Amino acid sequence: MGNWFQQSIVATGRLPLFCYFVMLIAAFIATRINVRLIRAKVGWFRNVNVGEMHIHHVVFGVVLMLVGGVTLIVSPGSQVGTAVAASVFGVGSALVLDEFALILHLHDVYWEEEGRTSVDAVFIAVAVTGLLLIGLRPLTWNYGTPVNPAALIVANLALAVVTLLKGKIWTGMAGLFVPPMLLVGAIRLARPGSPWAHWFFAKQSPRKMAKAIHREERWRRPVIKAKIAFQEFLSGRHDLPSTRRGRRHT
Repeated sequence: MGNWFQQSIVATGRLPLFCYFVMLIAAFIATRINVRLIRAKVGWFRNVNVGEMHIHHVVFGVVLMLVGGVTLIVSPGSQVGTAVAASVFGVGSALVLDEFALILHLHDVYWEEEGRTSVDAVFIAVAVTGLLLIGLRPLTWNYGTPVNPAALIVANLALAVVTLLKGKIWTGMAGLFVPPMLLVGAIRLARPGSPWAHWFFAKQSPRKMAKAIHREERWRRPVIKAKIAFQEFLSGRHDLPSTRRGRRHT
């Protein structure tokens, strides 16, 4: 194990990325444990308030990201020092992404259905960082062909945009590292709630929309339910009405 770490992580210059990856996961888990204890009103776990102002943990996350980011910029190049700064940046990233839904919706939806967007954001960040850690790089797979690398990058990026517009987030993100997935995602039918479906066949092609809805109900709903069950096992239930307002967790 020690030899693997030295050869695959330290010797390849991936120690900062590894530290970021580990701290991102550890900080997310610790944050979720903390907010679930706050929600359950266990012991001394309480919201952070200054007077009547509730301080969300995204605020601490932004500060830590600034500290870690600036330290990385001014770092003299030491891998150990960079790794420490990357760790701080990883903790800050976890705190910010854990409240990504709050930033997106501009109001506190942490325990509402929309709050699952935060968990999705963390999962995507962990997946992308993991792929980078094993050595994959986005949009750079050249298939062993003599095609101009710049042209391939542009083509892959265009396919990624189409795939994401079709509502296939995971396919689009994974396809950045495995481009053949982008081709499949770009060709196949869009998801019914996606921008692509709204623009191109919501009204113009009812048959395509009906087919998309059928596929969504038959194939994607069971997968989504399983994903939500796993997410809520890790992060707690998002069960408040989506119209709810007022004070929530930290």
